[in-house]
Amino acid sequence: MNPPYQTVPFSQSEVAVLYAVKRAVSHEDLPGAKKLKPTLIPALTEEAVGILKFINPNSVGFQGSLKTLHSDFQVNEIEPSGHVVYLTDLGIDMGKSRKEKKLEQKAKEAQEFAGKTDEEIASIKAERAKAQENEPKYELSEEDRNELLAYISEEELKQIEQLFHTGNHMETKTTIDDKEKRGKLHQLLRKAFQGKLESTTSSENTFKIVIAKNRGNNRRGGDTNIMDSMHHVDENGVINYGLGPFKPYLHFAVFKQNRDTMDVANNIAKMLRISPKTINYAGTKDRRGVTCQKFCISRGKVLRVSALNKMKNSNFKLGRFTYEDYPLKLGDLAGNEFTITLRDVKPAVDEGADADLRTIVAQCFDSLDKHGFINYFGMQRFGSFSVPTHELGIALLQEDWEKCVELLLSEQEVCSPGTMEMRKIWKEKRDAKEASKALPRHFVAENCILKVLSSEQQDSDKKYKRHSYLKSLLAIPKNLRMMYVHAYQSYVWNLVASKRIELFGLEVQEGDLVFDEQGSNKATSVDYDGFEEDVAVSNTVAVRALTKEDIDSGKYSIFDVVLPSPGFKIEYPTNEKLRQVYIDTMAKDNLDPFNLMRKNKEFSLTGAYRTLLSKPKDLSYEIIEYRADGKPLVKTDLEILEMKNNGDDIEAVESTLSERIIKHHNNDADDGAADPSAEAKFAVVLKMKLDVSSYATMALREFMRIDTSRYAQMK
Repeated sequence: MNPPYQTVPFSQSEVAVLYAVKRAVSHEDLPGAKKLKPTLIPALTEEAVGILKFINPNSVGFQGSLKTLHSDFQVNEIEPSGHVVYLTDLGIDMGKSRKEKKLEQKAKEAQEFAGKTDEEIASIKAERAKAQENEPKYELSEEDRNELLAYISEEELKQIEQLFHTGNHMETKTTIDDKEKRGKLHQLLRKAFQGKLESTTSSENTFKIVIAKNRGNNRRGGDTNIMDSMHHVDENGVINYGLGPFKPYLHFAVFKQNRDTMDVANNIAKMLRISPKTINYAGTKDRRGVTCQKFCISRGKVLRVSALNKMKNSNFKLGRFTYEDYPLKLGDLAGNEFTITLRDVKPAVDEGADADLRTIVAQCFDSLDKHGFINYFGMQRFGSFSVPTHELGIALLQEDWEKCVELLLSEQEVCSPGTMEMRKIWKEKRDAKEASKALPRHFVAENCILKVLSSEQQDSDKKYKRHSYLKSLLAIPKNLRMMYVHAYQSYVWNLVASKRIELFGLEVQEGDLVFDEQGSNKATSVDYDGFEEDVAVSNTVAVRALTKEDIDSGKYSIFDVVLPSPGFKIEYPTNEKLRQVYIDTMAKDNLDPFNLMRKNKEFSLTGAYRTLLSKPKDLSYEIIEYRADGKPLVKTDLEILEMKNNGDDIEAVESTLSERIIKHHNNDADDGAADPSAEAKFAVVLKMKLDVSSYATMALREFMRIDTSRYAQMK
């Protein structure tokens, strides 16, 4: 199969999305003027970043709106074990807090004392206080008594019991040198006396025991076992709310909506008053959508962390707590499960054409299920302004430091409105200090450059020395600097992949590269940098070129073929035509694929391997009818969990697509439609699992057979 390159025509509404508004200030305006002139400028296109081919053989696709609501784009992480991360609970059952109990008691007393005089209320309270004095302070079972007497004497036990009457403290004469036994006695004292005693170990290994002042904290001193001190043991002796013994890392699921991963991690660290460095996660998830992923906290206490669920307006919930001996690391996942809702779906053809939507969607689905999709790097990899990130990468690889700085600071047709005043000052005055004052702090790269240049000398033409430009670029955080050169690698990979499909279609060729099963682990060799999505670092895997005998054996298919991104640590295909594509593609940028070592090691590209095609797993879809855009069409993990907790007869969170879809009734008054007679619309809900380095937008591109330039801001 060798489908030709095709640019899909856009409807009027899609053309509008493809344009950005330039807020340009006229040169004649005063510096403080606010006169803005809107100008329509084309956004970055697929063609500009090498996304040129389809393998979907259907001539007609369909169009629709993505991310109308946050619940229209749901992502659940997949653990290395293959289990999908769902929110199956809302943490541990901590019971009611002291504040809640206090408020409950006040409400109960207010109801009970209603209509009574002050004297009557005082009399009732006095009788209750007297009754409480006569009540036993604890219930020591015969079993617990016998266990205690195995450690301490009967006389010491009597002294302990007298503490509830005297309020004093006591110290045992018994000494226990074995640390494990001391730990067991501490736990036994808490359990036997229902947490109403506090015990510490003295320097002589005796036990000091007092009435607990703060029963909730279970504080321990002395040289008791540190791990044991992290335990919470309830009145029934249950350790850590049923999670078992404390371990170095607390793992849990994070369900979030309209918040990105780093934002939630920093928020959790702030609320727990811990360093953000103690919080780890396997992958980053974007803000725009509803996502569920794994976090872990080093030496986290489940009681404190689970209590965050009581915070209001946090847009995240925590659950599935476990204690583990190992941390999470970036890349410790097998992929992501997507549940994507495309609204207002229509055939991507001119009005009046005879096209059946259900037939088109079914054909496109069959193609995606059978052929998968070209594993392109998506539009978001390259930014959304006039200067794509890969052009900055070209300048860095060419070691043209001045060009890179100018690309970052100069006026652009499309740029963030927050940088426009800075760019105007830089163009007219080339004054780094003044330009810096006009730039909001969150524009990291531009601020870093201007701060350095503010202290550097300029010549008569207002230019800097070469090393000054390099110095300013090196002030940009490393992960952001590397994003530029990695974007260029992605750009080259996209172009080569497009040419590979054009030259050979879906047929395996001699000289194609595949992972060497004897020399590497295919499952870990997915991608190389981690700055954008959930990609694992791997450029040391073994590959080999296919021979005619390999192809004739039928052992390999197009899904085994990998393409390298350019670098000095990878092997290029031995197929001469494909090898030449790398040479010709990079020659246009005055770069050589076989010479990518640089004096500055950070800009020396190592390269990596990426499968040419990606094939979604567990694919399913449904077409549903709806009338109101403001109504959710698919239930989230949290909604399903809340419905179950409310006693509704509903399926488990790990439900099928059909079970997750909300069954709206078109005639219901609460359907959300302003007009019950409003025209019915159609939505396509797609559920799939993708490998860790694949872009959902690229899967949608093949599924819908449309240009995704308008989705450039959507992950």
